Amino acid sequence: MIQHTAPTFPPARLPGRGPGWYRGDPHVHSTRSDGELTPAELVAAARAAGLDFLAATEHNAPMAAGSWAGLGGDDLLVLLGEEVTTATGHWLALGLRPGRLADWTHRVGDPAFAEVLRGVRAEGGLCVAAHPHAPYPGGELMYPLESFDAVEVWNGQWSGDLPWQADNEASLAEWGRRLGADTLAGRPGWQPAVGSSDTHLPGRLGTPQTVVHAEELSAPAVLAALRAGRSWIAESAAVQLEFTAEAAGRSAAVGERLRTAGAPVELALRLSGVPDGSTVHFRTRRGRAHRAPADALLRWHTDAAESGFVRIEVRRPDGRPAALTNPVLLG
Repeated sequence: MIQHTAPTFPPARLPGRGPGWYRGDPHVHSTRSDGELTPAELVAAARAAGLDFLAATEHNAPMAAGSWAGLGGDDLLVLLGEEVTTATGHWLALGLRPGRLADWTHRVGDPAFAEVLRGVRAEGGLCVAAHPHAPYPGGELMYPLESFDAVEVWNGQWSGDLPWQADNEASLAEWGRRLGADTLAGRPGWQPAVGSSDTHLPGRLGTPQTVVHAEELSAPAVLAALRAGRSWIAESAAVQLEFTAEAAGRSAAVGERLRTAGAPVELALRLSGVPDGSTVHFRTRRGRAHRAPADALLRWHTDAAESGFVRIEVRRPDGRPAALTNPVLLG
């Protein structure tokens, strides 16, 4: 682990559960579909892992009003959702009402797909492309990625003891290329990245986890933070990260846009809880722009015209990620 003096981070838990950083796992399964843990066991595991929220996403199964009743609380938010499991890929419908089921009988090219997405969004829900390059029949996502509100680039289900495999690398690379192409073309929209354990087995919850900056610990606030990309992904609760950009007297954090007025940009990364020998990669729309050994505080300078955005990958000595961020957009 990094042995340097750790920087001060925004507290993960604030009195009254107001604005702050909250850790969660937005893709989990219980015994109500094909998981091995009951809802009560998952909730206990979430608390033990230091999570603030989780999303129950059973395969093509509605969440009855009483399924998770009484299991959450002020310290743990339980979001209701569904893993919409079709013959041509899976996606997550997050923020569903109790008893609500998103239809899963569509296939790629079916007009009903767009109707289902609209229905989820009309209720304030979020549509997430799940494990786009999953290595099993039906798991590879054939729907256009641009159809979704966010993309799951780090999925922990099929990785055994290592929460990162080739399918995740492919998903991250595809997401990164699309992010670069969108900013080069001047398109204002971009899709945030999320990470989740896709837990089916004991001992996997929160590996990885998504850390969001939300106005409060509530379903609308957490979904809004995920939708806006005010988030980053960690391999565990041990990893702490703060990434900011400053220019012309202004500052921005992950998921925000910094108006630079042509001034130089200073990026600052505060980091702890990653293995010794890890490296930090500053990536822009032109690919990897800067690399440095992981340290408690790193700084790097760039400009908006050159970079377009900056995002962070923290890689372990063996190349696996310890953390990934959504971009700070520069303009």
